[in-house]
Amino acid sequence: MYFAPMVRLQQLSLVQFRNYIQKQFVFTDRIVGIVGPNGTGKTNVLDAVYYLSFTKSYFSRPDAQNVHHAHEGMRVEGTYDIKGDCVPITCILRENLKKEFYFDQEPYTKLSLHIGKIPCVMIAPDDVQIITGSSEERRKLMDSLLSQMHPTYLRHLILYNKVLIQRNSLLKNAAESGYIDPVLLETINEQLIENGNIVYTYRKELINKYLPEILSLYLHIAGQKDDIDIQYQSQLYQDSFDNLLNQSLAKDQILQRTNVGIHKDDLIITIQSQPFKQEASQGQRKSLLFAIRLAEWKLIKENKGFSPILLMDDIFEKLDEQRMIQLLDWVSHSTDGQVFITDTHKERVADLLGKYLDSYQLIEL
Repeated sequence: MYFAPMVRLQQLSLVQFRNYIQKQFVFTDRIVGIVGPNGTGKTNVLDAVYYLSFTKSYFSRPDAQNVHHAHEGMRVEGTYDIKGDCVPITCILRENLKKEFYFDQEPYTKLSLHIGKIPCVMIAPDDVQIITGSSEERRKLMDSLLSQMHPTYLRHLILYNKVLIQRNSLLKNAAESGYIDPVLLETINEQLIENGNIVYTYRKELINKYLPEILSLYLHIAGQKDDIDIQYQSQLYQDSFDNLLNQSLAKDQILQRTNVGIHKDDLIITIQSQPFKQEASQGQRKSLLFAIRLAEWKLIKENKGFSPILLMDDIFEKLDEQRMIQLLDWVSHSTDGQVFITDTHKERVADLLGKYLDSYQLIEL
């Protein structure tokens, strides 16, 4: 079945980005394999595509660290087919580290306004942090997904984090001066509560849709359920945000930071009622990570009405053959959007893609 592409990256131009001084790529097929030895810049190509969706690197690096060594400034530009229109998207980092972002040659006043315009999902080895890392990694997972689907969510999340910084600053100043302004504290609390409650509502609704998709895809990739469960954990389940802040004020003043709120939320992942990160095998971890990302892809597609770009970095390296087959089967038959896959083995990618696809592009670095 043929699906008309709604968003398709046609060309990518890199100037002084990571290991590329100047390089241009032309993409001719829906599925693109990028192959080459380690260190040739395969991941950097995917990160550049990610940049054009999120205005920043997937790897949480400061912009300056993405500039080619011994150079100043960089430019990443993509030419997209968006519903039949040719649209350039450009990110420029000036020599003074000022970042500019353009959509169809029009500059953004706020970078956050671009999020969700070119939806994108990245699957990479660093995703293991979702399982093994701190709760911040799992909040980032929810935030990335919800921000691409709901601009309102991103706006309230940004406001929440801004107010949280103000409240923590007030607590620190109060510890130094021995006095806290009750009127100012009440005003800040009201803003924190208003934005936090909205973020909480979005996250709670998300998990009701997200979890069944994850478990369904896990079954497809792993071939068995393995009794996996994911629960959204939030202090706001226990009490109103207002009450939580009042009850925690003494502790907040001692520690000079806000100890309750949606910035403490987490996703609790278990297998057979035991902590997943301790009990799961490597194969189960990989299967769950792919299921998490592919479920993200599906939810964004349902929300947007078209497929996000899917970036799959070095995914075959630690997958057994059966899981590779299941994953490629899903990519080939369940997605209609553009997919970029990197690997170190040209023959492996050509063999696997050739089994499932009539047409694909292979770029060798």
